[in-house]
Amino acid sequence: MTNYPPDALLFVTPSCPHCATVKLALHTLQQEGQVGNLRVVDASAQPELAQQYEVRTAPWLKLGVFTLTGAYSLGELRQWADWAHGEEGTAHYVAHLLSEGGYVQASAFIHANTLRLKPLLSIVADPSANLEVRLGVSALLESYAYSPALQALLPDLAELSRHADHRVRADACHLLGLSGSAAAKVYVEECLHDAHEEVREIAVDAMHNLKQKRAAA
Repeated sequence: MTNYPPDALLFVTPSCPHCATVKLALHTLQQEGQVGNLRVVDASAQPELAQQYEVRTAPWLKLGVFTLTGAYSLGELRQWADWAHGEEGTAHYVAHLLSEGGYVQASAFIHANTLRLKPLLSIVADPSANLEVRLGVSALLESYAYSPALQALLPDLAELSRHADHRVRADACHLLGLSGSAAAKVYVEECLHDAHEEVREIAVDAMHNLKQKRAAA
């Protein structure tokens, strides 16, 4: 399947100090073939359109599925354009939102397509990731407890429950419990005998969650 360059919608204002730089960078990327259609809108001249897109600051950029605000260099925009396709970009975008306190925006982004949950597991699997981002990702995943969207991640969570780092195993076990899937039981039972106490404690809670879900079914 061919990945086409992402289209770009840029809102600017006459008083914006960074808009010209972002606009020029996008034109450069368009000439390089890394950005498709580029539309530049003066938010002050078209306030209704700006309101439709919930534009509150400039520069405001919709690049593919990503919404970016503020100043970005040519190199940064080139990277976001490259990330516009594939799971890696999804994980980077959600991490970017969470690092800036944008949990609501991250939640809306995932809600628009729950297949975007799977790339977040790359953050769960990285114990060195920013703590705020890891906590935000955990909250996003937990918000889909007992849903088909979380249950679809069971094979990946099962693999993470055997990760070398106990923090990853603990998080994976917790999410396995929240899957509510009977198929998760075997992996949670393994965690009950984990070498690390924290994982064993999480596994007890996870098993309780699985039993509660079965009892309520």
